[in-house]
Amino acid sequence: MTTGSLPDRVRRALQVVADPARAPAMQAYMKSEMPYLGVSTVPRRAALKAVFAGIEWPDAAAWQTDVLALWRGATFREERYAAVELAALKSARRFHTIDALPMYEEMIVTGAWWDHVDEIATHRLWTILQNDRAAMRKAMLGWSTDADMWKRRSAIICQVPAKAATDLDLLYTCIEPSIGRSQFFLRKAIGWALRQYAWTDPDEVARYVAANADRLSGLSQREALKNGGKRRGA
Repeated sequence: MTTGSLPDRVRRALQVVADPARAPAMQAYMKSEMPYLGVSTVPRRAALKAVFAGIEWPDAAAWQTDVLALWRGATFREERYAAVELAALKSARRFHTIDALPMYEEMIVTGAWWDHVDEIATHRLWTILQNDRAAMRKAMLGWSTDADMWKRRSAIICQVPAKAATDLDLLYTCIEPSIGRSQFFLRKAIGWALRQYAWTDPDEVARYVAANADRLSGLSQREALKNGGKRRGA
């Protein structure tokens, strides 16, 4: 029999496998204001698997309530990692429609760092794009011009897993508003998104980089062309 709220059960499970001696280095590496318990990835996932086993939700509202309760109530960074993992459970797949986007927007804006943002953008947002393409496409175009850098980054990298299913028009349109920006995380995102697509069509990425060489940062170009040796005919 389980006792306590879900956030309480998650916190207890993480504390059991925590190594407090590791926490300061983890916090320093991630440049995190929120402290760490000192739980590395493998024991964290094992602990959470036990806590999350059998969880089902009657509807999307109940799912979002649990995810946000864990996210908002977090006092240690691993608890926010747990919220992201909770959102990804197989039993929640059917809830990944455009209606889930406000929840993820909150997590991206308040998380505001690559460890949270990249996991959400490249997996959860990509799933929504697959399930609710027209509405999500419109939303990502809006995010691409947003004042929030992390929403822009998310729009750029939301198709990283897409391979041949990449919507090139969407990708290039989401890149365009940030192509001249100086922020490292936007320049890196542009290069990452292009590099991933280069595994599918290296010649197209080489063409795009050449056509925009005077506007793309050196970092974006280097990242985009890391797979250059894989070009057809090379």
